[in-house]
Amino acid sequence: MSTAGSTELRAAVLAANRLIPQAGLAALTWGNVSGVDRDAGIYVIKPSGVAYQDLTADLLVPVDLETGQVVAGELRPSVDSETHRAFYLRWPSIGAVTHTHSTHAVAFAQAGRDVPVLGTTHADTFAGPIRVTRDLTADECAHDYEFNTALAIIELIGGEAEALANPAALAANHGPFTWAANPLKSVENAIVCEAVAEMALKTLSLNPAAAAPQWLLDRHFTRKHGAGAYYGNQLPEQSRP
Repeated sequence: MSTAGSTELRAAVLAANRLIPQAGLAALTWGNVSGVDRDAGIYVIKPSGVAYQDLTADLLVPVDLETGQVVAGELRPSVDSETHRAFYLRWPSIGAVTHTHSTHAVAFAQAGRDVPVLGTTHADTFAGPIRVTRDLTADECAHDYEFNTALAIIELIGGEAEALANPAALAANHGPFTWAANPLKSVENAIVCEAVAEMALKTLSLNPAAAAPQWLLDRHFTRKHGAGAYYGNQLPEQSRP
């Protein structure tokens, strides 16, 4: 396979990046999506500073998974590329990463507060709160800042099982990162992250002591995830649009 990334991977990453402004998750160029090809040892990511409306599959930047070096083309990858790379190295089963600056999730990140699980909408996707990292040290910001951003999230989340159960985190004073098996799903997790952050903020303004019974939250998570999940249908190929 070419080191530039397959046509299918580029198409998926392009579509996912274009969904960011459509879903209202970022203004200007404040967001990025990547997707990994582990067999080829690369991931493909949005180029730095390129407007979403100008983005094409050919402009996406392929990066070596082990070294972090661009392997084809002349464009620089997103400044968050090293954050994405660290996630791929730590959690081998994830296939895509999304970063945005969506308003309500960023508000929690800037306040240094987790997004609490206050209802079933949150529990449908995340097994627990969307947690916020510790502050980075001055040295972590001065050296390998983007990679250290990921390490703080990895320190917070833990191993692969925990990452799959809670596929989102807030970098303190920065914003949300989400991950998933594929680029579209990673953006969907970012959409849910923003939606439940907005819901939580409004709920807490009405009732600062709001809470939900854990058994209800557990039920909503397990009916969509795990061996006993029963939500949704698999449509026959000929029935899909």
